Amino acid sequence: MNQRKIVGNNGEQEACNYLKSNNYTIMNRNFRCRSGEIDIIANDNSTNELVFIEVKTRKNFHYGMPAEAVTRKKQKHIVSATKYYLFINKINNKRFIRFDVIEVINANKTIINHIKNARMR
Repeated sequence: MNQRKIVGNNGEQEACNYLKSNNYTIMNRNFRCRSGEIDIIANDNSTNELVFIEVKTRKNFHYGMPAEAVTRKKQKHIVSATKYYLFINKINNKRFIRFDVIEVINANKTIINHIKNARMR
């Protein structure tokens, strides 16, 4: 496994730990379909919203903030994969959903920045 994949997997595990400690239930990880991938699908138990989460992990800030890597193209893939997930799981329009981005920075210590209601175009 290459170094980028290891860093990404560790970041996703850190994000899951963070979510669990903040009253979320992890429903699915690494949901893949033809149109894209969703890193984490969770239920926010405090709002009862179904949350589709993109996790971006960095070891430093040389390439900018992690959330900057969620490009318009990536956003389109996330929205498309979300629609497919809702369809195959027969989740109706009455369920509130939202898109979040979690930035994980593993420099000297782990920093987590949870961006709720990230704008998906």
